[in-house]
This record gives sequence, structure tokens and C-alpha cells, in this order.
Amino acid sequence: MTKETIHSNQAPEPVGAYPHARKVGDLLFLSGIGPRKKNSKEIPGVTLNDDGTIKSYNIEEQCHSVFQNIKFVLEDSGASWDSLVDVTVFLTNMKDDFPTYNKIYKEYFKDNRPCRTTVEISSLPTPIAIELKCIASLA
Repeated sequence: MTKETIHSNQAPEPVGAYPHARKVGDLLFLSGIGPRKKNSKEIPGVTLNDDGTIKSYNIEEQCHSVFQNIKFVLEDSGASWDSLVDVTVFLTNMKDDFPTYNKIYKEYFKDNRPCRTTVEISSLPTPIAIELKCIASLA
């Protein structure tokens, strides 16, 4: 079985010691991807306090940015949006952010309808409100 590590030239750098994705056979496993911008600490829609904590954020801007970063990794892996078969979503504020996130998700997944799990977590490694973990089929 073929195994290949993928590092995207378009997506923001991982915040830890892991690749953007791994190809294993006919499957592509994406690491958790957030809304940060490449070569920057900028997080679309996030305003930070002086101590680096979140002052305010716009979940809509973060959603659009995280979906763009997923597309970058898929493209650099030889896959496409339609290749996605499973999406796990991590939100830090389910009550307030799920309706907006779900509306935007429907816009991006009009035709391709992968399986999806959405969970609320207390925090993510960087000051973001959303992160996606995806699996795509390359067959």
C-alpha cells in the first residue's frame, strides 16, 4: 500500500509536527485545518487582546477561510472538493456558531454531501473558533 506525506504550498503551515495530509492507498487523510493565513499569524475574522486571547471573532469569515484552506490542501494533494467523503468539525461555541456554520456549510456542499460530525470543544491550539478534519477518496 502506497503512503505519501503531503505538504501544501498554498495552505498555512501546520502548528505542530504533522503534515497537511497523508495519502494511504486510495484515501487522503487531512490533518486538522483552521482558518489561519499562510506565512502569517493572521486569522480572518479574529481580533486578539494584547495577551493573545480572543477579543472578538466572526465565525462567518473563519468558515470561509477554513474551507479555502481545505481546498488548497485537496488541490495540492491531487484531489478536489468533490473527493471529500467524511468531515469532522470542531467548534468552540456550538450554541452561537452552529447556525451560521451550518448555513455556510450548505453553500459549499450543495452537490457533494460527505458524512459529517460536529463536536464542541473547549479550545483549539491557536485562537480560532473552527477546525476541520477531513477524509477524501482518490478512487
